[in-house]
Amino acid sequence: MVLLAVLALAFLALPVVALVARALTSGALMDALAGRAVLDALVLSLSSTVVSLLIVIVLGTPLAFILARTTFRGKSLAEALVDLPIVLPPSVAGLALLFAFGRNGVAGGALEVVGLTLPFTTLAVIVAQVFVASPFYIRAARAGFRSVEPEVEEAARVDGASENAILGRITLPLALPAIGAGLVLAWARALGEFGATILFAGNIEGRTQTLPLLVYSEFQEGVDAAIAAATILVIAALGVL
Repeated sequence: MVLLAVLALAFLALPVVALVARALTSGALMDALAGRAVLDALVLSLSSTVVSLLIVIVLGTPLAFILARTTFRGKSLAEALVDLPIVLPPSVAGLALLFAFGRNGVAGGALEVVGLTLPFTTLAVIVAQVFVASPFYIRAARAGFRSVEPEVEEAARVDGASENAILGRITLPLALPAIGAGLVLAWARALGEFGATILFAGNIEGRTQTLPLLVYSEFQEGVDAAIAAATILVIAALGVL
């Protein structure tokens, strides 16, 4: 078992080590840090994922709680819809977002009435990230809420605690480890999002070009620049994980 575990860890670590080593030995990393495009993409990636996580928390937490604690008609369909973005190919997710929120999409006309045009904007980057990352948070939070023993909450009710006090001082703290794990997974997925973003938001430097899109763009021109951008993405992800 130890041998197999070492082989599995080596398999997962070798590509990352090779990438970072190539970036350091070629000197491309320092050149990339001196360039404006990498810094712009890094700032956009970090800022957009922070906003995406806030939206995921606000919208995903109530949904996770309801799925964990209630039974209703169509619950299995709702859970399937939550999990669907995980298995959808990124290109399909991008097309779905375009047909839903594009100018001629299902909700595009309603958005234009209130002055919002999503495709090929920074807001489209956030929407794409929320769509692909929210299932990871919702699934983890749902498991966390389910893991809280009903007897603990019932004891608090017997002692006179209100429902808000039970939720804020018992349920959420006990579910917090799972919620935290879900946040990390959702953030990592949002940071690495590529396919849905490039189709729905485009690859506009300084506005919609996140680090994954920059890696793709740089690879068209040269390997060293793409390696540097990819290494910065790996370092940022490792730092948070």
